[in-house]
Amino acid sequence: MKALVIIPARGGSKGIPRKNIKSICGKPLIGYTIEVAKEIANVVDICVSTDDAEIATIAESFGIPVPFIRPDVLSSDTAGSREVMLHAIDFYKEQGKLYDTIILLQPTSPFRNADDVRACIALYSADIDMVVSVKVAASNPYYNCFECDEDGLLHISKGEGLFTRRQDAPKTWEYNGAVYIINVDSLRKMPLGAFPKRIMYEMPAERSLDIDTPIDLKIAEAVMSGNI
Repeated sequence: MKALVIIPARGGSKGIPRKNIKSICGKPLIGYTIEVAKEIANVVDICVSTDDAEIATIAESFGIPVPFIRPDVLSSDTAGSREVMLHAIDFYKEQGKLYDTIILLQPTSPFRNADDVRACIALYSADIDMVVSVKVAASNPYYNCFECDEDGLLHISKGEGLFTRRQDAPKTWEYNGAVYIINVDSLRKMPLGAFPKRIMYEMPAERSLDIDTPIDLKIAEAVMSGNI
């Protein structure tokens, strides 16, 4: 396994302007992820992929060299993570550095720790497509998720809708956005959502907060400062 750690950090964000470098307890959000990355990889194998000069400067202040600025075509709201990862892999390939695995660490997961990443790495093997971190789903399609039929009537999303207690329904999970261990060959062949061989690593809710809204930012600040 020759892994490149990729931290994707776009400068623009609609929900929270300049989200990736917002300060949480005196440290830029991306700093928490960079520190975890440095615990599990050498700095030469860590790539902060950004389109933003300020983010690049902050990454370098944490000891991570930023050898390229992401092109504009990969910096819009519609740019996909798959294209961003392949761009980074191909950049290093041109430099003579070949990677067969990607460790994707999004900067919006400040509570993920190095042991979480190590546990995901331990689950990975070259014959699967991806190991991904998950948490117990907030809503359950067997119990309290519904869809509308063609008449506009609600029906349970999955099953017969006969479960009267959530704990009796089959357990379901959702991605928490913290850790992805990705087979590069698989990524070249298909998008992540089409991967047939995915293995999950369950993380507790308290380490699964993904910073997406201003309220998430306030919650993270309160937790880290000990006010929750």
